[in-house]
Formats: sequence, C-alpha cells, structure tokens
Amino acid sequence: MTHIVSAFDEDLTQIQAYISEMGGLAEEVLADALRAVQTSDMELSRKVIERDRDIDAMERKIEEAVIRVIVLRQPVAVDLRVLIAAMKIAGTLERIGDLAKNIAKRGMPLANAQPIKLTSSVVRMGREVLTQLSDVLNAHAARDVDLAVQIWNSDVEIDEMYNAIFREVVTYMVEDSRLIGQGAELLFIAKNLERIGDHATLISEMIYYIVKGESLGDDRPKGEPLGPVAGA
Repeated sequence: MTHIVSAFDEDLTQIQAYISEMGGLAEEVLADALRAVQTSDMELSRKVIERDRDIDAMERKIEEAVIRVIVLRQPVAVDLRVLIAAMKIAGTLERIGDLAKNIAKRGMPLANAQPIKLTSSVVRMGREVLTQLSDVLNAHAARDVDLAVQIWNSDVEIDEMYNAIFREVVTYMVEDSRLIGQGAELLFIAKNLERIGDHATLISEMIYYIVKGESLGDDRPKGEPLGPVAGA
C-alpha cells in the first residue's frame, strides 16, 4: 500500500513538473515575442512561431499523464481536483502560446515600418501581462490562494491598459491615415495581450478550485467599456 501511495505521489509530482516546464515555455515565448516587436527582430519572431510546437507537445504530454493516472489510480477529492486542473491549465497555457505566436506574427510587418511611440505603450502592457503570467504560475506551484485571488482581481488593470491603448491607437489612425496599417497591427497585439491576461485569471480560478474545492466565481472585475474615441 505504501508503495502505491508513493508511486501516486510521484505521478502527481511529475505532472506538477510538467506544468512548471510548460509554464516556463509560455513565459519564454511571450517574452521573446514582445522583444521581437520592440526590436523589430524578424528572426526572433520566426523562432517564437516555431517554438509554439514545443508548447503543443507539452500539452499532449500532460494530457496523457493525467489520463494515465486517473485510469490507474482512481483518485478522489483534492488529488482528482489537481489532475482536472492540470489538464485545464495545460489547455490554457497552450492557448497562451498560440497568442504569443500571433503577437510574433503581427510584429513582423512592423519590422519594416518606421517605429512609432505607440509601440512602447503596447510593449509596456506586454510586460505587465508577462508579470501576471509569471505570478500566477508561481501561485500554482505554491498553491497560494491569496496570490491567485489577487491576480484574479488585478486583471482589471490589464483591461484598462488595453482600453487606453485602443483609444490612443485609433486616435492616431484618425489623425494620420498613414498609421492605419501599423495601428491595426498594434491593436491586434494589444488584444492578444488582453486575452493572455484573461487566461492568467483562468489559472487563478484553477488554483482556487484545487485548494478550496469550489469555484472562485464568474464575476471577475473588468475594465470600463470603451467609450467614444477622440477625433472620431
């Protein structure tokens, strides 16, 4: 019996290690995508796009490990919650990888364009989102419910940054039609970042579910809806 319990604990530890590895990959590709946008580095953008396959592979590895443990160990209570959450978190990290890949793709047309100050606003938002992702992965590793709830509540700040960038970019495009192409790419990048922030809050919800055994809620604070754009 002791051997069975020990083997089960090892399985759970291995799955946690896979989540940490996949989370680290997601952080890396997002950081690289932002750096590629900031520095107009086409080659780095291509590398981000290629590395998305590594994240996809990690998701498959986690899914297979979780299914195997459920079939062999028949876990209950908190152990079952850990496994269910692991699959959901893996899916969430895979989507974050896809969004980072999209950011890299959107950044490629900007590489040949004249830099504009709006890019720095988007990169600044990206850094906030990257910090949020790093924090929620740390919260998951530590089962830190308080930090998870804090991140869940703070996503409103990411929403507000997106709204501010949206207004700023659209105003620039209205005032100077030559910036429409660049502005559109920056808006797509900012929207992808806002969605990554949303996915980070989903991981917060999974942490709460693991520890508390119940839902954190569906009334996450959100930024103010977009209003009229100046100059429109």
